Amino acid sequence: MRLVVAGAGMRGMIYARRAVLEGRATIVGLAEPRADVRESAAAEFGIDPSHVFADWRELAAVGRIGDAAVVATQDSMHTEPAIAFAELGYHLVLEKPMAPTEEESARIVEAAEKAGVMLAVCHVLRYTPYTRALKALVDSGRIGTIASIEHLEPVGWWHQAHSFVRGNWRNEAESSPMLLQKSCHDIDWLIHLMGQVPARVASFGSLLHFRPENKPEGAADNCLDCGVEAQCPYSAKRIYTGFLDAPDTRYWPLSVVTTDHTEAGVLAALRTSPYGACVYSGGNDVVDHQVVTMEWATGQTVSFTMTAFTAADKRKTRIFGTRGSVEGDGVRLRVHDFTTDTVEVIETETGEDGTAAGGHGGGDEMLLDAFVEAVRTGDRSLILTDARDSLASHQVVWAAERARKTAQVVAL
Repeated sequence: MRLVVAGAGMRGMIYARRAVLEGRATIVGLAEPRADVRESAAAEFGIDPSHVFADWRELAAVGRIGDAAVVATQDSMHTEPAIAFAELGYHLVLEKPMAPTEEESARIVEAAEKAGVMLAVCHVLRYTPYTRALKALVDSGRIGTIASIEHLEPVGWWHQAHSFVRGNWRNEAESSPMLLQKSCHDIDWLIHLMGQVPARVASFGSLLHFRPENKPEGAADNCLDCGVEAQCPYSAKRIYTGFLDAPDTRYWPLSVVTTDHTEAGVLAALRTSPYGACVYSGGNDVVDHQVVTMEWATGQTVSFTMTAFTAADKRKTRIFGTRGSVEGDGVRLRVHDFTTDTVEVIETETGEDGTAAGGHGGGDEMLLDAFVEAVRTGDRSLILTDARDSLASHQVVWAAERARKTAQVVAL
């Protein structure tokens, strides 16, 4: 299988590296605007220099040189490359979210359908051993009919500061709403468990803490100059120098900040990049906590909470059925059978690290494996969400955002 990659950031490289594992695919084309990253990725994969470009448009202009394309550009830049590569006949791996707006996402779906290509939006949580075990358990009827679900996404205090206050996803107009960029994973996952989209949705949330009026007295605009930095939980100096101690955190998130993984290199990057800025500087506007409540036509309910103010931990879920209940932490399931009043703990063989750096508990790898096999065999069923499924779950997110901004219950 021949693969082209648009966007050689963390997500694009994860999928590219997985694709070439064990010789299943080769990377034959690359587009990446950052010269150093582009050159490094091209050398790693041995790509013909005539097929290495700064802009995805140049890569598309070459014509169809591969079987599939990974579109891992920034959120606001998904639409045009996805459509262009689909029209060229490339099957698509598209990083989530599909696009910032419903209209753009619908255009991508229509382009993929018209071209007859497969479109795998990266709903990686569906692919983990944990999810497969939980979905099989629910579908077996063992806990009866689901009455309600509680689901928590603990973003983590430093992750919020890194990605959504200082990072590329801090501004809704430049990227997308927090619920779309971070939690379309979770809304899609909950729909997957329930088997269909909800009928009504409500939502509440705000940017509560990371605001200029909460800036401590004596704080500076950059953490390196700050007189109260030592007492601040969001100290960039403490967070990023602390990441030097472990290979996983040096890979992510530290590599987003700098490739010089020495204390001097980190401090130099914090001096000149947004990652050293005070979290109360006012450069961000996405929410730092949000609740979404969904109701199905059958009367079943689901509540979802996303919050920055946690450890960077695995997602937590409680499912309440008519014959039993399940509590899950992303790795293991605790099943309570009401008939026998007994509890069974199921180990799902999912890795302990459910973060992006850890491959989302195996979801990143298993999604890419399924996609490669689907392209190789033509078996579209290996991809767990088709284009319309992905659009439908995104539409729930946009409905929730409308509900939050208008203080109304929105019907789908």
